[in-house]
Amino acid sequence: MKTLYLDIFSGISGDMFLGAMLDLGLDEQHLRTQLGLLPVGDYKLHVHRDVRSSVEGVKFDVILNNPGQTHSHSHDHHHAHSHSHGGLEDHGHDDEHSRNYAQILELIRASPYSNWVKERSMSMFHRIAVAEGKIHGQAPEEVHFHEVGAVDSIVDIIGASIALETLGCPQVLAAPVVEGTGFVHCAHGKFPVPTMATLSILGEAGVALTQCDLPYELVTPTGAALLAEFADSFGPMQGLVAEKVGYGLGGRDIPGRPNVLRAVLGETASADSGHDWETDTVTLIETNLDDCRPEVLGHLVDLVLERGALDVFHTPIQMKKNRPGVLLSVLCQPQDVDTFRAMMLCETTAFGVRSMHMDRCKLKRSIETIETDFGAIQIKKGFWQGRTLHVAPEYESCRAAARKFNVPVRVVYEAAERAFPKADDEA
Repeated sequence: MKTLYLDIFSGISGDMFLGAMLDLGLDEQHLRTQLGLLPVGDYKLHVHRDVRSSVEGVKFDVILNNPGQTHSHSHDHHHAHSHSHGGLEDHGHDDEHSRNYAQILELIRASPYSNWVKERSMSMFHRIAVAEGKIHGQAPEEVHFHEVGAVDSIVDIIGASIALETLGCPQVLAAPVVEGTGFVHCAHGKFPVPTMATLSILGEAGVALTQCDLPYELVTPTGAALLAEFADSFGPMQGLVAEKVGYGLGGRDIPGRPNVLRAVLGETASADSGHDWETDTVTLIETNLDDCRPEVLGHLVDLVLERGALDVFHTPIQMKKNRPGVLLSVLCQPQDVDTFRAMMLCETTAFGVRSMHMDRCKLKRSIETIETDFGAIQIKKGFWQGRTLHVAPEYESCRAAARKFNVPVRVVYEAAERAFPKADDEA
């Protein structure tokens, strides 16, 4: 399957990610046009090719045009000791120079982007707002972002979502997260690396972090939010056939290490097991329910199957305080996960859902037509090592024939099974 691997040996920030996407082939004018649809302030993008430790790549910067507010990513997101990560507003700032979390969400909701871009962008901002809120004892909706930091963060986060959607929403994998040491200067004062927000964002997502001896900040809060939102796993590359490699540049040279984010785009190749089955990755979305009407569950089953879910089922379970409940499960393609998350939240009484990516192994199969006493019936064949292993009538085909001839559907099934060529005869 299409896979984007983020080799974060020198860390990650939002602008490094966008630089790497542009170096992979993301059309710069497309990105500029899409970002221009969002009225976030008077800024310009500076995109150019440069070199870090003899490695050539793309440098991406956001520069504010407002006099007195001129700002470039290179002051904030490139592993220097001076750092301002778009976090909480200093209490001395006027409200006109900041945006709160709720205002940013409303800005994104009102944007013309796809639901996928909106949902992923809002989710990343939520991760950052929750982290900052915990630091200051505030609810996420009370968190304010500096005007400068808000523009940076909005451009980085919306831009990252646009980039991934343009690439076809590939599976995202990443190397283990490595952070530096030292101190940064931020809105909270002088603070050790990793920053509080970065630690909180990665910790909430269950992402492990290891420090190295480089005296720089390598992972910014926006970079942490990108990893927490998109990366399915963290580890070395495995079975990845690289088609394109891009490099997003940081703002300074780091002695002994190229300050770049390497992004590898390609196909994940499964190891040859000697079997001729097919493999892919699917997503399982689940939620526990104890107050949902049975009619609602029945409606949802029909709805998600109509929208292209691979499967949907509900299982009786015992919940807290010995309450009987239902485990609702939806199986879908990874790129469709947000569609079905939204449906489960909106169509049921669920307050939350959980999801996991799963490797799937399946027989090679074909759909064929056989003649029976009730006309043509479709059958599904499953193959193992070159021979027919399973044969099964297709339900919809049998149901249509049963209605046409006004007979029980089991009678059509039996007629179709009698008409099968025996599997052993085809071996």
